[in-house]
Amino acid sequence: MFEHMEKSTDTHTTILADGEPEVRRYRIFNFDFDSRPLTLSDEPGRDWSEESRAIWEQSRKNIIASIRSDYGENGLTEKIDNFRDFGAKPFSIVAHHNVMFDHVRTAFIGGGYYAALTGACALGERILNHMMLDLRDHFKATPEYKKVYRKSSFDRWRQMIHTLVAWGVLLPEVSNDFLELERLRNRSIHFTADTATRLREDALCAIGYLKRILEGQFAGFGLQPWFISGTMGAGFIKKEWETHPFVSHYYCAKSCLVGPFHSLEHTDAGWQYVDYPSYHELCGLTELTDDQFKDLFNDRDPACLAQRDKNPIL
Repeated sequence: MFEHMEKSTDTHTTILADGEPEVRRYRIFNFDFDSRPLTLSDEPGRDWSEESRAIWEQSRKNIIASIRSDYGENGLTEKIDNFRDFGAKPFSIVAHHNVMFDHVRTAFIGGGYYAALTGACALGERILNHMMLDLRDHFKATPEYKKVYRKSSFDRWRQMIHTLVAWGVLLPEVSNDFLELERLRNRSIHFTADTATRLREDALCAIGYLKRILEGQFAGFGLQPWFISGTMGAGFIKKEWETHPFVSHYYCAKSCLVGPFHSLEHTDAGWQYVDYPSYHELCGLTELTDDQFKDLFNDRDPACLAQRDKNPIL
């Protein structure tokens, strides 16, 4: 939708009065990303038109100007290289990690490689702590709960990872990335003589693990089991996952419950959803499976979408 979005989108999350939850699904729209580094990594293809080359060159100049403005003139060439090598920020839902991830990026771009390295490792631990503290009360009946319910913070990564996997919160591939980040964290923070010789390399490695964690566990859309697969250009939560503690806390609480014929409009107040107050009155619908919702959303006629001057703004 956008090449660069530093802040969350501004949407309202009020559910319609009559609800019709079996017809509606939570749509993900509050996310953060920045794909500008990809432009710096690309080169014009041989078959590009002159117009395409001119657009690419202007985009590249604009990105460099923004780097100069955001991070300063001194050492600009190195900062441009670091911005490019850091890579794109992942499409991540807006949660507690976004601002601190920006701090890691700022440190790396500015050449503060050890700060970026340790910051990425510390943020990994903080994410684990947040998930543990945010979600543990939902798992009081589990054997793991008695080991974690008293603490206000945790520093044993493997205990947190094991517990969150047992609760069905952490995805398996994400847990592996956390374990790799923990190994790098221990080697970087506890004294190792060669750490100082590979700061940039290790910082990029830690950042890579952290990116995969955010892309895997906090993605705005993708192949995660809680997303309805195949919806075009948008991410929606499966009905059966709406009550899962992780999905409910991190996704549904910050998303809007909409029907398949809703529309999205930009106003002075930001992006807002417009939807029909009743799908039962509109077309007799009282419930939809996830596949039926997907088909209606993908195949909808633009003329049938809810309109601002006729329907409520959510």
